[in-house]
Amino acid sequence: MPTTAQAAQCMNAGLDVVVLGSGGPELTDKRASTGYLLRENGKARFIIDFGAGSSLNFERAKGEIKDLNALLFTHFHVDHSNDLPALVKASFFSDRNRDLPIYGPTGNHVIPTTPVFIERHFSEKGVYPYLSDFLSGEAAFSLKPMAVNADKSKPRLFQTKLNGFTLKAIPIEHGLMPSIGWRIEKDGCAVTFSGDTSNIGKTLDILAKDTDIFIAHNAVPESSTDKVAVKLHMKPSEIGRIARNTNSRSVVLSHFMRRTVNVKQDTAKAVRKQYQGKLAFAEDCDIFSLKSGLKVGSCKQ
Repeated sequence: MPTTAQAAQCMNAGLDVVVLGSGGPELTDKRASTGYLLRENGKARFIIDFGAGSSLNFERAKGEIKDLNALLFTHFHVDHSNDLPALVKASFFSDRNRDLPIYGPTGNHVIPTTPVFIERHFSEKGVYPYLSDFLSGEAAFSLKPMAVNADKSKPRLFQTKLNGFTLKAIPIEHGLMPSIGWRIEKDGCAVTFSGDTSNIGKTLDILAKDTDIFIAHNAVPESSTDKVAVKLHMKPSEIGRIARNTNSRSVVLSHFMRRTVNVKQDTAKAVRKQYQGKLAFAEDCDIFSLKSGLKVGSCKQ
C-alpha cells in the first residue's frame, strides 16, 4: 500500500488523465482505440497515442490543439496512431502558432523511425501531400518529429524537459514492433503509460517506480496459453507484480480486447494476488486525477 509520505508527493491537483480510447484494434468492442490525454487545469498538454475514435473523445474532453505541448507515441500500430492525420488536418482550423513536437520510437525493418513515419504521411510525396505545408514550414506551425531509442538490447532511459514537464521513456518488448513506454512528471506527480508489452526485460519496473497512476494494457487474460499473445502483452499477474514492485499508487487497466473485457473478475483477482492498491478498469472518457489516483469524472458528461 502507498505510504502517507508517498501520497503527499503529488502537489498539483490540476493534473489529470482522460482516457481517449480504452480499446484495441477490434471494431466490435464499442470502444475507441488506444489514446490518452494529460491535462493541466483542464487544458490539453500531452496526447499519448491516438488510435481510431480518440479524436472524438479529445473534443469531448474540451481539448484544444493549440494547448498541446507534444504528441507521444508508444508505437505505430494502427490502433495507436491512425487518428493522427485527423488531428493534423483539424489543426488548420485551430489557433496554434507554435511548432508541435512528435516523439515516437526508432524504427526497424517492420516500421520506419518516427521522422520517416511522419514524412511518409505528410510530405509532398506522402499519403497526404496536401498537408505537406506542416512539414515544409509554410503552415502556421510545423510538425517536429523526434525518434526515441526503442532498441530492447540497449534499454537506455530517455529523459527531456518540456514546458515544466519531465518526459521519460524506455524501450519495451512488443515483438517485432519497436515500442517505448512513457512517463510524464510535474510537481512531484507522475503517470506511467505501459504501452503494449509483455514486459520481458522488466523495463517497466524502471519506468513506473513510485508512479501515481500506472496505466497498464490488459490485452491478454491470465488464462491465456497463446504463446504469441503473451510475448506481445503482459498478463494481469505481471501488471500486479510491476505495480507492487514499483510502489505504484494506483493502477488503471486499459486497451481491452474481447478476450479480456468479459473476464474482469478473473483479471482483478490475478492483479490482487500481487498488488493491493487502487485498481480501476478504464472506460472511454474516464478522467483520473494524478493527485488522488481515482476516477473523478467522464468527458461524456
